[in-house]
Amino acid sequence: MARPVPNALPWLTLSVVVIALDQLTKWWVLTSLPEYTAIPVIEGVWNWYRTYNTGAAFSFLADAGGWQKWFFTILAIVISGVLAVWLAKTPRRDWRTALPFALVIGGALGNVIDRQIHGHVVDFIQWHWRDHYWPAFNLADAAIVGGAIGIALFGFFPAKKK
Repeated sequence: MARPVPNALPWLTLSVVVIALDQLTKWWVLTSLPEYTAIPVIEGVWNWYRTYNTGAAFSFLADAGGWQKWFFTILAIVISGVLAVWLAKTPRRDWRTALPFALVIGGALGNVIDRQIHGHVVDFIQWHWRDHYWPAFNLADAAIVGGAIGIALFGFFPAKKK
């Protein structure tokens, strides 16, 4: 009988680390930064800027009247659940699959915590070049984007078979 290959569920530890760092940085923002005031980190490129988002990326559905809080919460939980099931079916050594999944799960659940506690997501990282501003984001958003890029890149460029 074949010995079962250990699954990638231990990668969920990375998800927990992402959630913890995300919530810790948001606590720092809420207790230390003034609202809607740019505080330069690197002049002309990067500010701390405390703001809030009731929608999704680029404030999508931010003015939808409140139902979007539950929509994005349920969506994040369902996606995280699907990715966790896939982690359970992924060999532990397959970091090219496990790492991006764990990042997306951690980021999605970090933002769910915000939505449920505050009714919105706390954003505070603002990048810009001269008068061109990227929408403010947070560590959870960065983990989601990093995970999505990993999923896409590793999907297009799979590991070589031994």
